[in-house]
Amino acid sequence: MSFWVETEIGLVLAIKAHPGAKRVKIGPVIAAASSPGWPESRLKISVAAPPEDGRANEAILQALADWLRIKPAAITQEAGATARDKKFRVAGAGPGDFQEQFVAL
Repeated sequence: MSFWVETEIGLVLAIKAHPGAKRVKIGPVIAAASSPGWPESRLKISVAAPPEDGRANEAILQALADWLRIKPAAITQEAGATARDKKFRVAGAGPGDFQEQFVAL
C-alpha cells in the first residue's frame, strides 16, 4: 500500500495523525477510504503533543524529518491543519530517496 504520491516538485506523504500518544511512533501503514488527490493508504504517526495550537502538526513534521533524516525546512504541510488526515510535501524528493525507511515499515 502506497502512502505517497510523487509529483513534479516533490513527494507528498499522506499521514494519519495520532496526537496525545505516550511516545513518538512511525507506522504502521493503514488503509484509507478512496479520496481524490490522496493515496490509497496513510502512514500513522503518533506524537505526544496535544492537538492544540498546531503543536501536534509541528511534532509530526519534526518526527517525519527525524525519520527521513532530512531537515525540517525541506517539509511543508499541504493539507489537514485541523484534521487527522494530513499531507506533507518533501521538496525535491522521490520514493527512492527514502527506500530504507519505507521498506522498514
